[in-house]
Amino acid sequence: MSILVSHSSKNINVSINLTTSKSESNRVLIIQSILNNCFEINNLSNADDTKTLVELLKSKRTVLDVGHAGTTMRFLTAFFASQQREVTITGSERMQQRPIKILVEALNQLGSNISYLKKDGFPPIKINKSEKLIGGEIGLDGSVSSQYISALLLVAPTFKNGLTINFKGKVVSKPYIMMTINIMRYFGADVTWQGNKIIVKNTAYQPINFIVEADWSAASYWYSIAALSENACIEIIGLKENSLQGDSYVVELYKFFGVETTFTKKGIRITKTTKIDKESIPEVNFENFPDLAQTFAVTAAALNFSVKLTGLSTLRIKETDRISALQKELISCGFNITIENDDLIILPSNGASQTANKIINTYNDHRMAMAFAPLSMIFPITINDEKVVEKSYPNFWKDLTKSDFHVIPF
Repeated sequence: MSILVSHSSKNINVSINLTTSKSESNRVLIIQSILNNCFEINNLSNADDTKTLVELLKSKRTVLDVGHAGTTMRFLTAFFASQQREVTITGSERMQQRPIKILVEALNQLGSNISYLKKDGFPPIKINKSEKLIGGEIGLDGSVSSQYISALLLVAPTFKNGLTINFKGKVVSKPYIMMTINIMRYFGADVTWQGNKIIVKNTAYQPINFIVEADWSAASYWYSIAALSENACIEIIGLKENSLQGDSYVVELYKFFGVETTFTKKGIRITKTTKIDKESIPEVNFENFPDLAQTFAVTAAALNFSVKLTGLSTLRIKETDRISALQKELISCGFNITIENDDLIILPSNGASQTANKIINTYNDHRMAMAFAPLSMIFPITINDEKVVEKSYPNFWKDLTKSDFHVIPF
């Protein structure tokens, strides 16, 4: 099903109880399972990815299907390997095109016995019986997906000899790795990161109740809405100034678009100002916050910025090839976009027609749907496969209607 989205004015005044972070939720769920569910998680995300992880962690089936959930695929692979459970893990057609070889090789090096059932290096995989993982020292390229690293780190305290990861080259997506480390430390893990080395000691997790924060990635779409508005005052409940989440950098990023943030007792208040700065951002590196790239690109194109987005290499192996998908859909809206290797270049354009209804394909990617939705502040758009947002922000369309967006399924 598709959905038609439009807005009758460019003024926004709304208070939103934002969905909670699936990134935090999924990490804490793995630790909770290691501790046999002996502590409570409050405000657990209602995202499909998290629901899938909850279901599969409880399942006794011998074949587990993660669907499109990439984090769930990586986290379960490491978790079940550490638990010596014999199980097959598979996923959607797209999931079977997303590499997992780096994680599997690392786990096998640490003592697990994982094999591929179809194509070498890709799901589905079979976790075979093995001895308890003893851990040790491994080397990883710093440019690999942070999900591989987080998957290994979360289970590392259960290894007899702990885990040492030596990174080769520059480490990307550092905030996501630091989120994992800080959550581990909250539960008593002994983790140090010095230079290009992370050391996790064999120290048991401690059961402590955990409250999940609202999701800064989800907040980014409201920043885009504010940027494309004429006037905006948006209260978002549940966000913290000292957040575990790297995507809180959206606060700084959207200052270029005239969006200012005030932290309150309940969360944040974002407002639109006239302080738009088109001169000082010729290039933005997204390697530390890649989930903000699509939203930023759409906002920049709509405001006729000239900017180069770099650090996007991990976007090639997400739910879709996000770099190519962004270019294709932005061009279809009338914007001027080019690609150089893994960089996305947004150039000034004559702008898109403000009357024609634009059709946005989502490619089974929740972030494509939500990144493009704010364009409806400028012209009506149709989003194909509107249910895709349930992967991370199930109430997205409902929240839009609270701020006078017209959202019509058909």
